[in-house]
Formats: sequence, C-alpha cells, structure tokens
Amino acid sequence: MRSSFFFAIILHEVAMEYNHSTFISPLTWRYGSEEMKHIFSEEHKRKLLRRVWIALARAESKAGLVTKAQVEELEAHKDEIDIDRATEIENTIHHDLMAEIKTYAEQCPLSGGIIHLGATSMDALDNADAVRFKEALTLIIQKLDALIAALADKAEEYKDTATMAFTHIQPAEITTIGYRLAQTLQDLMEDRKECQDVLSSIRGKGMKGAVGTGASYSVLLSGTGISAEELETMVMDELGIKAFTAATQTYTRKQDLRIIASLSSIAATLHKAALDFRVLQSPPIGEFSEPFGKKQVGSSAMPFKRNPINSEKICSLSRIVESQYQAAWMNASLSILERTLDDSANRRIFMPEAFIATDEMLMTELKIVKGMNIHSTATERLMNDYGIFASTERLLMELGRRGADRQEMHEVIREESLSAWKSVQEGKGNPLKENLMKDERILQYLPESEIEKLLDAHDYTGDAARRTSYVIAEARKLIQ
Repeated sequence: MRSSFFFAIILHEVAMEYNHSTFISPLTWRYGSEEMKHIFSEEHKRKLLRRVWIALARAESKAGLVTKAQVEELEAHKDEIDIDRATEIENTIHHDLMAEIKTYAEQCPLSGGIIHLGATSMDALDNADAVRFKEALTLIIQKLDALIAALADKAEEYKDTATMAFTHIQPAEITTIGYRLAQTLQDLMEDRKECQDVLSSIRGKGMKGAVGTGASYSVLLSGTGISAEELETMVMDELGIKAFTAATQTYTRKQDLRIIASLSSIAATLHKAALDFRVLQSPPIGEFSEPFGKKQVGSSAMPFKRNPINSEKICSLSRIVESQYQAAWMNASLSILERTLDDSANRRIFMPEAFIATDEMLMTELKIVKGMNIHSTATERLMNDYGIFASTERLLMELGRRGADRQEMHEVIREESLSAWKSVQEGKGNPLKENLMKDERILQYLPESEIEKLLDAHDYTGDAARRTSYVIAEARKLIQ
C-alpha cells in the first residue's frame, strides 16, 4: 500500500518517486510547521522568482523596454508552477534557473522573451531568498512571542514558590521556581530582540548584474531616461525589501551568517532550558515533568518509564542548528573575489534546515511550558533535605548580631551540618534543624522558636520574586 506521502519528479533522466521507500529528510515530514515548510518549498521559491521577474518587467516597462501586455501576461501565469517541466528542461541544459525561465516562457508566448532581461541568476535568486528569509524570520518571531507569553505566565504563577537552587549540580541555596524560569525568559527576550534586528536589516542583492556593477542594466537603459539605480529601486520597492548598496554577483554571505547566528542563539537558549528540565525531571530531583499522554509509551522495554522525550528532542535539534554556523561562516569567508558557486549546494540544505529545526524546537518548548507539571511534594522534599543547610547562613548572621563569636558559631554549625549531611546521604532524613535547636552553644544566644524560624528556608529567597516580576513586565512589554 502506497504511503500518503508521495511526489514524483523527473531527475537524472529517469522518473523517481519519493515516498517512504527512499530517503526523505525528517524535516520534510516529521518536524516543523506546515507554514515554515511551505516557505522553503520549491513551489514557493519558484513563485518568489516569478515575483522578481514581474517586478523587473514592470520597472522595464516604465523605461519603454517591455509592454503593458507583456507584464499582464507574466502576472496571469505567475502561479502556474510546473516543476516536472522545469526539471525535464534542467536535465538537458543543466542550469536550474534557466530551466525555470524557459518553463515560464513556454507559458507566456508574448512575454517569454523578456523574462530576466538584463539580469543574472543571482539577481533573481538572492532577492527571492531575501524575501523568504524575511518571511521565515517573521514566523520565528511569532513563535518566540507565543513562547515568551506562556513562559511569563508560568513564571508569574510560581514566582514565590521556594525551591532548591543547584550549583555544580549540587544543592546550593534557595531560589524560586519562577525566578529559575525567568532566566530562560530573559534569554528568550534577548533572542527575540536579535531576531528583530536581523529581520529589519535583511536586504536583497538588488538588480546589479553579473558582478554587481549594474553594467548590463546601464547599457539596456541607455537613452530611456531611467538609470540602473532607479530601476533597481523600483524593483526592490515592489518586492518590499531594500538592496545592499554594494554587491558582487551575490549579496554578502555575512547576511546568512547573521541569520544563522540568531537561530543558533535561540537554539542555545532552548537547549539549556531543555537540559535543565531533563535534570529536574530525573527521579532523584523529580520537581518537573513533561506533559505525558494517557496512552503514551515511555519505553519499549520498561513500561514504567516516563522519559523527557520532548526536551531531549530540543537538545538534539539544537545541535543541528548550531552546526550550521560553521557552514555559513565558511560561505561568508571563502567566497573568492566576485563569487564562487561552492556555497550554492550547502545553502539549499542548511538554511531551510536551520529554520525548520528552530521552528520545531519553539513549538515543542511551547507545548512543554503550557503542559509542564511542577510537583510540590518533590519541591518540599528537596527543601526538607537540603534547604536547611542554606538557611544556616541566616542563623549564623543572626548569632553574630546577638553577640556570638562568628568563628565559634561557624564551627558549631559546620560540625552539625556534616553530621546531618551524612544522615541525608544514608537516606535517614535531615536532623539538622532539631540538632541546632537543641545545641546549648546556640541556645545561649537564641531561643528555640527563633532558631526554628531562622532555619525555615522558604522565605530565604532574597529578591527573587521581585526580580521575576521585573522580567515578566519587560517580557510582556516586548511582545505587546
């Protein structure tokens, strides 16, 4: 029985069917939203190329080089993408863009001869890419906004909930769950700002011809009263993007590097959040857990397992995004003189992959945040076992205020703490509070009731809740 996932294409002069009997990237069918995958589809790419050619023809019509009827014909056939025919032509001429031009020209008998007039391949391809990278980044920012909003709500809910903080993966002092979430929220805000900066700076190559000098357009427009620069402005205005002031045969590949850097930064934020979540879901801590479906299977061998598979997926995909930075860096730095083609094949792969993987990670993290479980019993267990150690600092400060010798009291608390730590390691519970409340060396300065109150670590969170509120307010202002 044939899979519902199916398409056919003529490639290398033989018909090949693409379904689950051959390799298909998981990013094609397993990961990412339909919106993002559509942006990087061949159909959408070719429609964008036709938008460039129409914009060029319209500008050239103002110079008297193209008729109104020719522009109208191009408009009428702009959505008639025929990838099978274009691939058939490419198998003969071995030039993908010219194959698309010829396919379009066959559909437009009146205007076929003026398609791409004066242009070089990258006048079409780089401008189309700039448009679709803007579309893709816009979608990423929308997903970031949704995640920021959900995380702000969760941080608000738990901003006062005390929990153990860990340094070196060892129990340290006390923080709040909301403040821990606020760290990720703050990082996402910075990622969002960076994406917005990159989005607003994206430019196309413009219409500059073979090596970026615009010589072909200058000759073409001679005597028309319209300069090559004016024609470029008309085209780019219709496409809704700006052009780089200077370009070679391509726009500078530093732009791709900036785009990948912004996606890589998001991946780093999500990787840390997901890795922390995995640690907190481990049974010895057990404070967080991912949403888990009633019929969800955790392991094929161990029916009891509830693995953090969504967080693990984020960590896995984030490595894919991070690894693309090297390819983008090489493209930016190794493009010799006015251009080489050694960036073309890898850009077809890593630019869509980076966007689709980031898209999938953002959707997955949103699902985790909205459905995450925070287990108060685990939080209290951690506080009972380890929180008392952190609160001894407060006891030591108060003893000093009451006239006790700071060094002597430090040694008393250290002795009692080491004894209690051994008890915790042996699974016997933490006797530190009871021992300190009965220690005569301490009781001569403080009564039992005050010692007990000072050793309650739940309110030993400093200004964590207030700072969480600040971050939440900043986040909501950013995305409003």
